[in-house]
Amino acid sequence: MKRARIAWAGAVHDAIEVADAPDQLELLTPALRGTRVPMAEVVWLPPLAPMPAHRPRTVLALGLNYADHAKELAFKAPTEPLAFVKGEASLIGHRATTVRPAGVKNMHYECELAVVIGRKARRVSKADALDYVGGYTVANDYAIRDYLENWYRPNLRVKNRDTCTPIGPWLVDAAHVHEQLGGPGNLRLRTTVDGKVTQEGTTAALIFDVPTLIEYFSAFMTLQPGDLILTGTPDGVVDCPAGSEVVTEIEGIGRLVNFIVSPAQ
Repeated sequence: MKRARIAWAGAVHDAIEVADAPDQLELLTPALRGTRVPMAEVVWLPPLAPMPAHRPRTVLALGLNYADHAKELAFKAPTEPLAFVKGEASLIGHRATTVRPAGVKNMHYECELAVVIGRKARRVSKADALDYVGGYTVANDYAIRDYLENWYRPNLRVKNRDTCTPIGPWLVDAAHVHEQLGGPGNLRLRTTVDGKVTQEGTTAALIFDVPTLIEYFSAFMTLQPGDLILTGTPDGVVDCPAGSEVVTEIEGIGRLVNFIVSPAQ
């Protein structure tokens, strides 16, 4: 099942894809359950349940987790996951706008498979790791190369800016991915900029796959339901000026559209 989170008619709703009407969503809000609304009338939000007030969402992101991308940047492939933490304020939804700071010379997309943790995970083995996944979505983790000091540990201005991480449009149930798509280990990724294909790859090329990452992180920290793991991007990143339409797609997961704007816009 593909789930979405939207704003419509002055309220936030959970919704699902409508198989026989691809331009509509079906609301899950109890009082409006079954109501169909046109996609063109909604504001798409990150397809994630809100966290309890006492706990922020943990967003873990991977650097250089595809060998071809590491080679593209003239780095050796890492022998241990290169992880950094992102703030939840960076997340925005499908068809939202990302601000490119004035004067920046290189700001590029990063099409990534995002893993949503489904239940509390602590010291999980690789063999059991997928049992702790709640679902998957598409993330576009923009990087601003001008601010980069160290590829191994990107500083905050590179990866933690407001609006820098579009995510969605769907949260696809883990069971569907595992049973119908053969799991998260061989999904095709593609990025287009203004309709031109600029990046293609497959999650089969991940250096550290999803089970390995869950085992690695849960060995020293507790993963909670709703936490995110952004698994990295393949090679083929290019600079995107203001005015660009960037579409990041993952086979069976979704097609995430984003627009880059200037601060003035």
